[in-house]
This record gives sequence, C-alpha cells and structure tokens, in this order.
Amino acid sequence: MKKQLLLFLTFCLIPLSIQAENIQCIHENERETPYPQQEHTLYINPSPLLVPKSVKQSDFLQFNLSRSKDFSDASTVLSQPKPWCMFNPHKVLENGTWYWRVRSVSKEGKEFSWSKTYSFTVTDDIPRFVTPEANVFLSSIPQAYPRIYCFLNDNLEKARRKVRSHPEFENMITDSRNALGSNYANDTKPYRQITRMAVECDNLNTAYQMLKLDVYAEKMVQNVRCLLAVEPDKKVIGNDFNAGELIYTLACTYENCYDRFSSQERKQIESIIMDVLSLYYKSHILENEETHIFDNHFWQFAFRHFMQAALVMYGKYPLAKEYLEYSYELWTARAPASGFNRDGSWHNGTSYFSANAVTLSYVPTLFSYLTKTDFMQHPWYKNAGIGMLYSWQPRALSAGFGDGHEKNNGKPLRIRSAFADFMARTTEDPYAAWYSSINNRYKTESETRLYRMACGKQRPRQAELPADAPKAVWFKDTGEMIANSDLKDYKHNISLSFRSSPFGSGSHTHSNQNAFNLHYGGKAIYHAVGHYMNFSDPHNLLSYRHTRAHNTLLIDGIGQPFTTRAYGNIVRMFNGEHVSYALGDASNAYCGISEYPMWQKNFAGHNLEQSRENGFGETPLKKYRRHIFLLHPNIVVIYDELEATKAVSWDWLLHSPVKFQIDEATSTLTTRNKKDKYISVARLFSEQKCTISQTDKFAAEPNRQIGVRGEDFTAPWSLTASYEPGKANRILTIIQVEANENRIVNIERSGNNSFQCGDWKIEAELNTKRPASLYIWNRKTQSTFSYGKNRPVINGKMYKNKRKDSSILYDSFNGTWEIREMRDRPALYTGGIQK
Repeated sequence: MKKQLLLFLTFCLIPLSIQAENIQCIHENERETPYPQQEHTLYINPSPLLVPKSVKQSDFLQFNLSRSKDFSDASTVLSQPKPWCMFNPHKVLENGTWYWRVRSVSKEGKEFSWSKTYSFTVTDDIPRFVTPEANVFLSSIPQAYPRIYCFLNDNLEKARRKVRSHPEFENMITDSRNALGSNYANDTKPYRQITRMAVECDNLNTAYQMLKLDVYAEKMVQNVRCLLAVEPDKKVIGNDFNAGELIYTLACTYENCYDRFSSQERKQIESIIMDVLSLYYKSHILENEETHIFDNHFWQFAFRHFMQAALVMYGKYPLAKEYLEYSYELWTARAPASGFNRDGSWHNGTSYFSANAVTLSYVPTLFSYLTKTDFMQHPWYKNAGIGMLYSWQPRALSAGFGDGHEKNNGKPLRIRSAFADFMARTTEDPYAAWYSSINNRYKTESETRLYRMACGKQRPRQAELPADAPKAVWFKDTGEMIANSDLKDYKHNISLSFRSSPFGSGSHTHSNQNAFNLHYGGKAIYHAVGHYMNFSDPHNLLSYRHTRAHNTLLIDGIGQPFTTRAYGNIVRMFNGEHVSYALGDASNAYCGISEYPMWQKNFAGHNLEQSRENGFGETPLKKYRRHIFLLHPNIVVIYDELEATKAVSWDWLLHSPVKFQIDEATSTLTTRNKKDKYISVARLFSEQKCTISQTDKFAAEPNRQIGVRGEDFTAPWSLTASYEPGKANRILTIIQVEANENRIVNIERSGNNSFQCGDWKIEAELNTKRPASLYIWNRKTQSTFSYGKNRPVINGKMYKNKRKDSSILYDSFNGTWEIREMRDRPALYTGGIQK
C-alpha cells in the first residue's frame, strides 16, 4: 500500500526579548519573583498568584485581579486579607490580558500601598482545572465524627456485610493482630515509638471500621494513653515526620474513640494536637510552603497528617479552621507535584514517588467528596498512569534519575501498586490498571487498605496494556524522555531514558542533566552508579549524587552543582514508529557551586569543600546540546554539540555493571553480560583525540557498615573518554544492543562523517568549524531524520525546511506517514529574568 504523506510542523518560538542566557533558573528554589507576569507562560487556568514572602510587610496580604489595568471593571476581584503569600481565583480566566497587584494589611485594618501592577496573558492552549472556593470545602466538613475518612461513610455498612469475603480480609486480620500484640505500657519513652504506633493505628482503625469490635478501639485508646502518661517529647516533636505521625495518631483515635476518653484526656489530646499544629504552621509552614519550589518532607507526609489533625479539631479551635483553609488553598496552588508539573511523572526522583503516594491518593479523594468537584481531573492525575508505568517499568530498574535509582521494581513495588490500583478504581486509567494487575501487590499495602475495602469502587474488568501505548513519551514539565523497543514484552524490552530537567538538581534529584540510562529486560546496560544509604555522606556528595556517577559529561573535571540553577531542558522530541528522538539542552547546568545552606552544611559536616578537586566550580561552558535516538529496535545514537568560551577538556562518561572491553584505537567499548545474556557495543567518533580509562572505584566509597537494605556492593565500572582540550567538540556515539550473543553489525565509515550501521545510514558533522548537522536514513523503511541540513532528501524528494536549525523526522506516526518539523520548545519558567 502506498504510504500517505502528511506535513506536520511544530514551531516553539521564544520571545525575542527573552533568551536562555537571561534565565538564571527555570524554578526558583525559594520564590523571589512574583508569578505570573507577562513573560511567563501559564501551566494551568486559573493560575495561582504567588509572591515572595518579602512582599508581606504586615499580618496579611490582599490580592487584586482584573481584566482592566485600573481595576475598575466588573471582572475585578478583591481577595480577603489572608496571612499567606498566594491567591487562587477559583474560576476559569477568559482569554486575554489580566492584571494583578498585592498589598499588605495589618490586623487592625491598616492598608499598605499597592505593589506595582503585574500582567499575564491567558490563551486557549492552557489546561483548565478549577477548584471551588475554600468556603465550599469548609462548609461541607461533617459535624459528626469520624471525619478523616468521611468519604467512606456512605458505603461502610455495605462493605462490612461483605468483609469476610473480601480478598484482603486475612491480611487485615494478620496486621491488626500484630498491632494488638504491641505493648507500650512499660515504655518510659513511648513518643520514640510513634512511627510504629502510627502504622498500628492505621491497622487497628481499618479493622475497627470494618468489624466494629471493641478490642481494636480499646487498643488504640490504650496506646494513646501511654503517650498521655508522659510529657511530650520535644525531640520527637521537633522531627516533622514524627510530629505528623503523632498528631495523626492522636486525631484518628480521638475521633473514633471519643466517648472512651475522659473529658480531661480529650483536653489533653486537643492540647498536644493544637500545640504541634501551631508550632509548625506558624514557624515552618506559613509563608514557606507556598514560596518554596518543593519541600519534599512536608509534601510526603506532613501535609496530610497535619491536615487530618486539623480536620478533627475543626469547629473547636479557630487555628484548625485557618489551617484547613490554608491547606486547601496550598493544594490548589502548589499541588500535585509542585504545581508546575502536569506530566504524571515525579519531578523529585522516581523512587521517591512512593513516599508521596498515600498523600496523592488521600487528598484528592477527600477534597472531591467534600466539594463535589473531581480533583482527579487535574492534568497531573490524567497522566499519572502512563507516568508511573514508563518511569519505573515492571520487574525493572527505574528510569534512573534521583535517589533510589538503583532499586529494582520487582513486582512492581507495593506502594506503587497500591497507587496504581487507586487510579484504576477511581479513573479507570488503563495504564494503572495493567500496572497494578501484574502481581496484585497492592493487597498487602495496609495504609491504603481501608479505602479499597470500603470505597465500593471496583477495578476495571480488563487490565491490558493499551494497544496504542506509545513507544516513547516526553514528560515536558519534568524534563524526561523514555523510549521502549517493546513495552509489552518487558522481559526483553530495550528501554532508553533521558533526563534534562527544568527542576535542576537538589532534594532527591541528582546532578545529571543530559544523562541517559539504557536497559535490557529491566537490567542495566548503562546506568548511573552508587548507593543511596545516606542523604549526605561523602559517597552521596562526591559519587552518587555527583555528575560523575551519571552517563553525561564533566567539563574540565567539573560537574553540575546541587541547585535549581543547574537546570536542563528537553527542547525537542519525536515519537515515530521507527525513530524515537529527544534533544536536551544542558548549557546552563555547569554553573558553579551550590548556594543552598542545607548543602553547604552537609559538605561542612564531613569536612568537604565544593572545590575543583572534588568536581565543583565555575566552567566556561557555552553549549551542551545532546541529540539522542532509539533507532528501533536496538540502536542508540547520541550526537553531542559542545562549545566553551575557552579551551576545556571534555570527559564523556559511561557506567556499566560489567567491565568494558576497550579498543582505544577505534574508541570501541564492548560489554558482555553473561548473566543477563546481552552484549552491547558503543563506538565513539570525534575529530578530537581521546584517552579512555575505566575504574571500579568511587570517588568516595560507600559505607558498607550501614547497608541494611540488601544493597549489592558488586563494584560497577565507570568509563571516561577524555578528549583533549578545545573550545568546541562534536561527539557521535553509536550503540548496538543484541541479546543472546547475536552478532553485532560492523559500522562502516566512509569519509569523515558518514557511517553505515546495518540498514541505518548516519551522517554527522564532526568538524566544529562547520555548522552542526545530522542526517539519519533507513534504507528499508525510508524513515529519515535531519537536523542542520538545508533541503534534505526525504522519501526520495528534496524537502524545503522552514528553518535550517530545525529537527525533521519522516516516519510513521500512529499509522500515518508524516514529515514533522520542530524547533526548540522553551521551558515554562516561573522565576525572574536577568535584565
């Protein structure tokens, strides 16, 4: 059948007044710039209005929003003065220009001067997600207890009648019996057991709700009385995780066992809850969480636990009401996933999604129930199924970016399975349904069990991977591209993951802009190295988190610092049937040392410096753009464009679980993994000479004495191809992967820039004195990629490209052959611009 030919053009234009070099960071770690302004592109409609805490000059802030510059027409909104640095319009903003300003207001009613007037533009292409105003949420909170799981109340009685036939009944009984067996009566420091108590509280509460047997309630009460018998432990309360676990345990027991406590005990519980809530809200949360890009501890557990405690105290204390309103507005403005992530993937390290999974399921369920608005319609949730699946596939290593990247998703992991099950039940997401069906591990996850047993929502009957599951996905906001040869055959799938993230480095993410990982059957071919056993020990600081542990570059031996300033961005991507492609720009990532007090303290605590000897410092890097391809099914091509303002050494990095066989004369790197039955051959091409070395040592070795998570300390191999100093370089890498010792195709080179690899012809301009260009063509399928060429030949005809520097792909897209052309898509930055 004759192929159909369609033309598809994608042009992402940066306003002429704003260039990448004017942007210090895409997302400020702590907000310094009022958002949004005219130079910002919105992530969602309506957008929150956010200001730095320095704007607040008195007790409250008041916002003014209008279609008119003088705030005089009927569209004008004047908010109530509130103590936080955010405002949510809670209505769709019509297309066009909007104006806003902010002022401080004192408790006595003194109104300070208005700020300057800011403006932003609303367009049709911005996703819409509207939440009701906070009073709708507050007015719907039940007057009677229980409240924490009030969304289950309507179906609880029906669920109880069938509980003994529920597939999780035996697991529930086992977990609750273990909780009944605990005894804290003789513990002189029961607060030190609060993490265990909180888990047992969940298990006891689940059994109590489903069976209504006094034995479970009495045990909950008994545990709480052990806490009431001693003075609150300030050390425990000073830990945000423990503080949240404490007030959740107290609140959950209080509302379910209210009549079992004396009035004095109830007052004592209330006092502890409100003291902790007041301490954290006033000293740590207010003005900080709405202005910080992502405080990972707070969003993982504390947000949910503090809100649940306030929910129980609502109606008794004004602070509980204020905190609930704050929580609701904060979630609307900054959640899920920072508020600047619509991808469904996790921006703060794939493995650390697990720590957020319960909160990400509980909060929208509560808000949806009370407001009668579906919070699962947020763009992030609409993409969460595919985000979860592609970033950490079944029986595989994760995509490889962030703390815990070395873990294996054995079945998949229990909490990920539980969240996927939640998504399947609430949204019928087919990716989530398939993901959680692979092993049913969600049935052993206790914290979310009550929801599954009592919600009345069933899993979809069909749990198959969608037939149209894409070969490659582009998570634009988080900055990742993941391509697969055959996701359905995940035991033999070749998976390529690539990161260049606007979120930069820090928290649980690593300094790995423009880094890639390559897996076969879920096992590492090339993967970042190191072990996550401590957040900030020397191994973490100098090896695991550092750029040298990832498949990217060092500049003069220098890596990327731990800061959001060290950002990257995937600016182009194509998902064809035969070619998956991404272009990452990490030109701004090698920008000195970390300015964050936390990291400075961590280095100092181990007598380490962010010095050039340790791989930190300023670099003269001007350009680092990495084109990366999966030529289906088993060839990876990488084309690096490198420039600096002065001559530098370029260290090209690659990491393998097995030793490299190095042919330095031809820059050929071979790894044979006999255990996992694959062979991989990578060849490097450049006009500059390089020396190649490898080591099985880390810059700082892991402390094996604290390895209590089953770490495999088998030493991986880290390879460095060091190119002689120069102001510019081009490096072409061709990687072939074959299973079961299948023959690797020889690469035939003709001239300086032309290479034949099986059916693929590759032409790459390696002379840095000429403009960069890349041309890839398959003689069987006619699939063609072109970059930097004027009038390339596509499907036997000369194609007139719109711009010479665009990327062009001729391939089958969803069964239709098209020519697609794309220029850079700029990151949607939320910070300021250097004037």
